[in-house]
Formats: sequence, structure tokens, C-alpha cells
Amino acid sequence: MSAQSTARSAAYGDVRPRRSVLYLPGSNERALEKARTLPVDALILDLEDAVAPDAKGQARENACAAARSGDYGRRELTIRVNGMGTEWHGADLAEAAAAGPDGIVVPKVNSADEVRRLVAAMAAAGAPAHTRLWAMIETPIAVLHAEEIARASELLAVFVLGTNDLVKELGAQHVPGRAPIQTSLQLALLAARAAGIAIVDGVYNDVRDAEGFATECCQGRELGFDGKTLIHPGQVEACNETFAPSPAEIDEAKEIIAAFEQARAEGRGVVTVGGRMIENLHVDTAKKVLATADAIAALQP
Repeated sequence: MSAQSTARSAAYGDVRPRRSVLYLPGSNERALEKARTLPVDALILDLEDAVAPDAKGQARENACAAARSGDYGRRELTIRVNGMGTEWHGADLAEAAAAGPDGIVVPKVNSADEVRRLVAAMAAAGAPAHTRLWAMIETPIAVLHAEEIARASELLAVFVLGTNDLVKELGAQHVPGRAPIQTSLQLALLAARAAGIAIVDGVYNDVRDAEGFATECCQGRELGFDGKTLIHPGQVEACNETFAPSPAEIDEAKEIIAAFEQARAEGRGVVTVGGRMIENLHVDTAKKVLATADAIAALQP
């Protein structure tokens, strides 16, 4: 990364790409091995929904070994533990924290107090400083308290939308366009942005429906999500493309910044690019576009 790119990334804090976040069953050793070669930004090694009760111990062992291995390169590696109140949660959280993944994903986080208890448990188990908490927002009460949850701890780095559970909890239906959960999506987004944390969209269930998946990815990006959770490796590349700045967006961002800097150097207060008046907020957006592009480029081997 160039000095200029490094400066942009530093100016915009954590611009770590989370375009594609793939769930993998911790019990599936073949899938864990294949994941080392996938062009995915982040992995969630699952100990919860994707793992049968009699396989949870082995899944935990596999996921913790993967976290310790260092074999996943620049991919952000997280472990999803079983939820609070389940018989597996305590051991999951303690062993995952000790293994030191990039993040620990906890389902159905419903309050700021739960965040603080999770953070305390991670510290007690010896989690290293780089291991962050990812909170799943998937119930009505979590949506209604999303800002309090997002601000509860500096260790909380990411919101993960659990849209399947949210649809179920609302008594809603899965429909194109997701009208029944639009309000929930937007409230979670508002909370994440207010608190300065990342937020990734929920999964798309039909892995055979490429067109529907692409449409929902576009919707997620237009709403403001950083990326999307995925259930199949075949969804990764389309997701990466949608949530990355396009070449046209990168060119426009460079043009905006150059025009603004030239105008300032010449003492001009008014800047236009392509007939559009440019203000500081447009420059900030342009700089974030370039910082994101730089961070994505840095992931390439």
C-alpha cells in the first residue's frame, strides 16, 4: 500500500473490508480447509445453528484450532458461539476467547447489559486485545435497543443482522424487497452508524437464485450495509463485487478530491464536478471510497 493509501486508511479508522462474511459449520473439516482459498473477506465458523447437538464439542475444537492456526491469511476469522442460556454457551465462549480469533459472534444479543457481561467473560477467559465482539441483532427487542447495544462497549465491533430469526419473531414473511423488515434494517443501521461500528446484512436463503441474491446485495449496499452474510461459497464473488467501490466510483472520487484541492489552492470557494456543486461532505465521502478501495486492494495476494 502506498504512503498516500496508508494515510487515507488511517484517516478513516477501521476500513477493514467486510463485503462477504461466510458462515461455515465448525463440524465440517472439509469446508474449513476449503475456506483457506476462498476470496472471502471474513468467515464465521459456526457452533450454533449449523451444528447438531452431538457434534458441538468437535465443532468447537475444530473452530478453535482454525483460529490458532494462522492458515487463513488476511481473512477475518470469527467463531459464532451458542447463545446465552444454552448449555454450550459458557464453554464455547471461554474456549473461543482463549483461541484468540478476530471476533466472537454471539446470537440474539438483546441488551447493553448482555454486551457488558459478554465482554467481561471474554476478558476472564483471556481473550487477546485483537479479539472483538460481534453482536447478532435478530429480535424485536434488540432492534428497539440497538443504539444502547452498539454503544455498550468499545470491544463491540460489528452488528450482524439475523434476518431469518427477525422475520420469524415478527410473524412476517420472506418477500422480495424485504418490506416487512425494512424498518428493522434501518434502525439497526442508524444505531451502528451512530456508534461508529460496522454492520453486515443477513443471509439470502435460496442459493440457486442468483438474480434474487444480486438484487438483495444491491439493496443492502444502497441502504448502507458494509457487506452481507452468506451461506454458500458460490455467493462470495457477486457479493464482493457489489459491496466494493466500482471503477467509476473510484474515478469520480479522485476527480472530486483533485477539484476540491485545486479550488482551495486557488482561493476559490465554489467547486463543481460534472455540473454538481461539491462540498466538504462530498469530499469526505470520496476519501472514504478511496480508503475502502485501498483496503480491498491490500487483501489481494
